[in-house]
Amino acid sequence: MEYKTNIDYRKEKLKELLHCIENNENEIVQALYDDFKKPAFEAIITETNYVISELKDTIKNIHNWAKPEKVFPSILNFPSTDYIYKEPYGKVLIIAPWNYPFQLALCPLVSAVAAGNQVVLKPSELTPKTSAIIAKIIGSIFHEKHVQVIEGGVETSQNLLSERWDYIFFTGSVPVGKIVAQAAAVHLTPVTLELGGKNPCIVDETANLKLAAKRIVWGKFVNAGQTCIAPDYILIQKDSKNKFVNFLKDEITAAYGTKPNESPDLARIVNTKNWKRLVSLIEPEKVIFGGQTDEASCYISPTLIDECNIDSLIMKDEIFGPLLPILSYESEADIHVIISKYEKPLSLYLFTTNDSFAKKIIQTYPFGGGCINDTVIHFANKRLPFGGVGHSGIGAYHGSLSFEVFSHRKGIVKKANWMDLSLRYAPYKNKLATIKKLLKWM
Repeated sequence: MEYKTNIDYRKEKLKELLHCIENNENEIVQALYDDFKKPAFEAIITETNYVISELKDTIKNIHNWAKPEKVFPSILNFPSTDYIYKEPYGKVLIIAPWNYPFQLALCPLVSAVAAGNQVVLKPSELTPKTSAIIAKIIGSIFHEKHVQVIEGGVETSQNLLSERWDYIFFTGSVPVGKIVAQAAAVHLTPVTLELGGKNPCIVDETANLKLAAKRIVWGKFVNAGQTCIAPDYILIQKDSKNKFVNFLKDEITAAYGTKPNESPDLARIVNTKNWKRLVSLIEPEKVIFGGQTDEASCYISPTLIDECNIDSLIMKDEIFGPLLPILSYESEADIHVIISKYEKPLSLYLFTTNDSFAKKIIQTYPFGGGCINDTVIHFANKRLPFGGVGHSGIGAYHGSLSFEVFSHRKGIVKKANWMDLSLRYAPYKNKLATIKKLLKWM
């Protein structure tokens, strides 16, 4: 139980984990490539380096995060000193997804360990090479009663969810998130659900169209579009559309060449099942760029889809692939009709130089988080909370907030003995007027 009370022990284990990841980074990057040809550049900046940065930040701050927090006492409790103690929940289950299989498994694990919990990690079976190296790394550092990796498929997840946990942290799709929430409800287990949704990307007539295109292409097609915060569809002001579409085509070509299937910088779809799902969304007559596919290599080129019907299959659910629908609008009312059709998204992006319009969009639409004049990058700032709202998730994490996620905040009042005011005690006769005056000052 040393991990529960000894912060130095937790810190040393996290240091061991940091050194192990740094020493095995090439092997981790290779595993990610073997699983779905994730480019080394993307593997490092979005997976290994992100985890390394999270570890360094946690190691540096763990004592400060874990120490009791003194708060101002209530006058009714005078004289007292009041504290918030950070207590580990206990046994934590983390279920990780396949799209960023290293980062989204290790980052919550780091925070759960830092907070003093026992952890069972279930990595995704869809990325077996990465899952195996995670199991190897964790097994070499932690005692299995402290942190354990359990590999397996859907049945394994179901079996784990049937057990009783003190906290569950799940990253994945909305449908599976609902299953996790139902399983947690049986024992009133608190949960963090990091899900997804149809993330709108609005481009108005004041935007820098060329720069917007460049930033959207990067945010959409990194990891072959298999990113929960990727722009899901574009809403472009009608008069700017043709010019903007040409910029998008230019930027895709600049990034991946005229033969994206030969580009070393474009990942593949994770498996044939997901590939078939994505291909079924493509209406060939709506494709204005890309549209090439190859089942054998699970390849889909960056594809632009023009003015698809908002009731079409591709607009029904989160796309989660390199397909980008482009819809035009003429008024803010048009924007409202489309965005309001869907559940609250995980992210929203807006390209504009009109500050009042930006403020209005932020205040009008609920969403997890987002950017003005860029995409995806809000995820990188660990001082910003990351999480969804409504169907896009429950709870938020990153940085110090991740430590808080896996800690119960226990409130304690330490009452002094040198004075004991009689006002609170019965009999209450002739005390009501005095207590009313006192309460007005609170």
